[in-house]
Amino acid sequence: MKWKVISYILLITGVVIVLGYLVFALIRFSLDESDIKCKNLIIDIEGKIELIKEGELNEMLRESGLHPIGMSLNQLPAERIERFLEQNPLVKKAVCYHTPEGCVFVKVALREPKFLVMTNENYYVDHHKEILPVPLHAVAYVPVVTGRVTRSMATGSMFEFVDYIEESPFWDAQISQIHVREDMKVELVPRVGSAMILLGSLDAYEEKLNRVYRLYNQGFKVMGWNRYKKLDLQYDNQIVGIKK
Repeated sequence: MKWKVISYILLITGVVIVLGYLVFALIRFSLDESDIKCKNLIIDIEGKIELIKEGELNEMLRESGLHPIGMSLNQLPAERIERFLEQNPLVKKAVCYHTPEGCVFVKVALREPKFLVMTNENYYVDHHKEILPVPLHAVAYVPVVTGRVTRSMATGSMFEFVDYIEESPFWDAQISQIHVREDMKVELVPRVGSAMILLGSLDAYEEKLNRVYRLYNQGFKVMGWNRYKKLDLQYDNQIVGIKK
């Protein structure tokens, strides 16, 4: 009997709390938002590399007339702000919302560079094969591809090749730069040793690199790699070593 009384009291108390909150929320959110202006803008940038800084986003919003400070909440162009920010190639996703107190939040998710192309134009390629401009203030420590690289190559065969290099602990640690010569043959600049690796075309690159890997683990342990200035992999089933 006592347990039933306690349960009844707890039930009544819970109902009163819920009704009290509903009344509070109804009054709170029924206030005319035209009387509440944006007092503060909080920008949250998500990304491993800060390609855009908070000050730049503030300036972009001011120049476009979309900065929310001083705006009435019922006039806040949240969707326009999101669309405007997402027009920037460095931005993957933007979300804008406000609290009843007049604080506006803008959350921006940035794209992530996969590798850097340095040719007659410099740009990043991200993990979704999108071309990104290179901000002056941001430095991304990613693989570097130089030389005669077209955009179609950067987002095609070269993208797949860089992906393979990054997935291999050995080659990711070994290769410091990928260079495309004027004749479109690919050279690899090593981090260790002085022997340039001439890959030739990117055809069958996995088999070619496996040949060099075996040489590093077997032959170079005996004779050393500093004797050579170039390793030529263009010929089937062999490596042509060019001595210094």
